[in-house]
Amino acid sequence: MKIVALVLAGGEGSRLYPLTAEHAKPALPFANGFRIVDFVLSNLANSRISTVYVLAQYKPASLIAHIESVWAPYFAEMQGAIKVLLPRANTLSGQYKGTADAVYQHLELLQAHSPDMVAVFSADHIYRMDVRQMAAFHRGRDAEATIAAASVPITQASSFGVVGTLPDGRVRDFREKPRNAPCIPGRPDRAFASMGNYLFEPDVLETWLREARRLGDTDFGRDILPRVAGRSRVYAYDFSTNHIPGVQDHEEHAYWRDVGTLSALAAAQQDAMGARPRFNLWNRRWPIRGEHDAELLARLRDWKERAAVAVEAERSAPEALPKPAPAWRASGTDRRSDERLFPN
Repeated sequence: MKIVALVLAGGEGSRLYPLTAEHAKPALPFANGFRIVDFVLSNLANSRISTVYVLAQYKPASLIAHIESVWAPYFAEMQGAIKVLLPRANTLSGQYKGTADAVYQHLELLQAHSPDMVAVFSADHIYRMDVRQMAAFHRGRDAEATIAAASVPITQASSFGVVGTLPDGRVRDFREKPRNAPCIPGRPDRAFASMGNYLFEPDVLETWLREARRLGDTDFGRDILPRVAGRSRVYAYDFSTNHIPGVQDHEEHAYWRDVGTLSALAAAQQDAMGARPRFNLWNRRWPIRGEHDAELLARLRDWKERAAVAVEAERSAPEALPKPAPAWRASGTDRRSDERLFPN
């Protein structure tokens, strides 16, 4: 199944000021050499999704440099590609007006790939996720769109886009930061929060984006999803059912954090610390990659290039190589038997 991913990384992150004074929110350091954007990119790479476009806008310089130095070589190694896309210059004010408008501006690029499915994922969250499991759910439900949903206390749901579902997971409504959030069926104390991660059928996505364009709508969470929920085949994917290998017993199951404020970022950083962290950064079976991995990859590549040069030099100029020293033998003896050639 060919999946093309668009990563929404253009947010200003004003609630994270002054950290975002010079950097886009996804480019902010998280811990141990990892940046926030590394989590979504690691999840996509580990899920064997090798065509990724990062949609950037606000102060993109450090994000672009990070993608080019850390992620472009890695995707090249896996025979894929990752590229940063900025707003098209011929649009009004040269900006993305919302998440849906950002995808619409690059619709022709998506069409050129002819994907089986389109993933539109946020770049702002800390979590691990096997996207292929979500894609299998999407395909199994014959869905037109699937929203990744994390269970949160209903008392905190007003901070998120909330997905109201039927018992089979079909979305009946989508509300952006509602005062009174609908609960998860059978769980009156919990609500489904949208993770900002969506899967779309390509033709359906194009239809919805063109319709949004005509209506002047620009955002998935505020405009498109509330309108299509209930009338289309939209499903919520329960993030708690996503199985990640290597997660330890002491870690929080289905860990997901929106680090949109200074306090939330600090709390998530604390969760990754200590001998028994809530979220282990060093899961070898589902690794989070970052600057350290890029440095190691560069060293390995340099070693391979040096070894190849040395082998080529040996093949092209054998006469220039030092000849091995002759084996020692006793003076006046036969080479084959070491017996003396002449009697004493």
